[in-house]
Amino acid sequence: MKFKAFLTENGVSLLEKRFLPALDKMGKICHLYLTRDHAFFLHNLLNGDGIQSVAQFRKEALFDDYRISSQNGDRIAFAVDVSLLHRALRSSVSICTEFGTGATANRLQIKLVKKLPANSTQPMPFLSLETKGFKSAVIQDVPISKPLSRTHLLELQTALGLAQDLPRTLVQVPDLNQLQSFVDRMKHVGDLLSVSIAKYGDLHVQISTTLITLGAEFRKLLVVGDQAEAPAEDRNVSAQTRSSRALLRGDAQTVQVSVKHFAKSLCYHLAKPDCAFYGIAPQGACLTVIFQFFIPGSRQMDKSISLHCRLPVLDPASS
Repeated sequence: MKFKAFLTENGVSLLEKRFLPALDKMGKICHLYLTRDHAFFLHNLLNGDGIQSVAQFRKEALFDDYRISSQNGDRIAFAVDVSLLHRALRSSVSICTEFGTGATANRLQIKLVKKLPANSTQPMPFLSLETKGFKSAVIQDVPISKPLSRTHLLELQTALGLAQDLPRTLVQVPDLNQLQSFVDRMKHVGDLLSVSIAKYGDLHVQISTTLITLGAEFRKLLVVGDQAEAPAEDRNVSAQTRSSRALLRGDAQTVQVSVKHFAKSLCYHLAKPDCAFYGIAPQGACLTVIFQFFIPGSRQMDKSISLHCRLPVLDPASS
């Protein structure tokens, strides 16, 4: 199997300054899944433990002169330490910046290699970053797992397909800072967070203990998918009453998730999304957060990048 490409200037900026710092907060190890047309960074899709996260890029968003081949339909996947990859990329970028200018500007090549580590008799796989200058080359090797077998690759592809299912109702939260400040206040109150989403465009989050109840309501949000008109009689009632009535009518869903998971999902603000959508999967299977990116200087969605995560639902008794 072979993979080789050059990172574009935009690709370097996306990974080094935005996505790798965000992905590192999500988890130390992720799977990098490469196909003919896309690159995916995947967290917890195979083990199902914790937040499932999918960052997807069209190859043109990151790479130039992209070449891949394998016996598994030109698909390759392996586990990599996100922090090591980020560190190697940052180091390579600093070398490019320091020594590459004008016609002799460095190009940053990324490829799969096998090398014999020191004090070892077995060659090991690496993701190699090579800064090619006019007179020299600097190589940064990031250790990776053995590439996934055909069976495990099929498992990963199946899990990825399942993770792409969208909730029937999504509400847009344009300002993640409001949610972030609320969660920061709640983190030390309890471990379990109730999240309710109504077809009217309402998002209600609440944490309760025997001593205190804290909640926040976001109303009249943009709704994508199934939606309904808010009843007039609900206008002047409390947020809790409004949420309870919507649930009784079947116009809302509610789930309980870990406060730590919810706070961790908000770390994706480091990737600088333009807005986020929240939704609850059918039968309350999970809480889905979809981050949307616009083409710079416009309000049009950038279809070359997608990022979403799925938070596992907790049993109230588990708290």
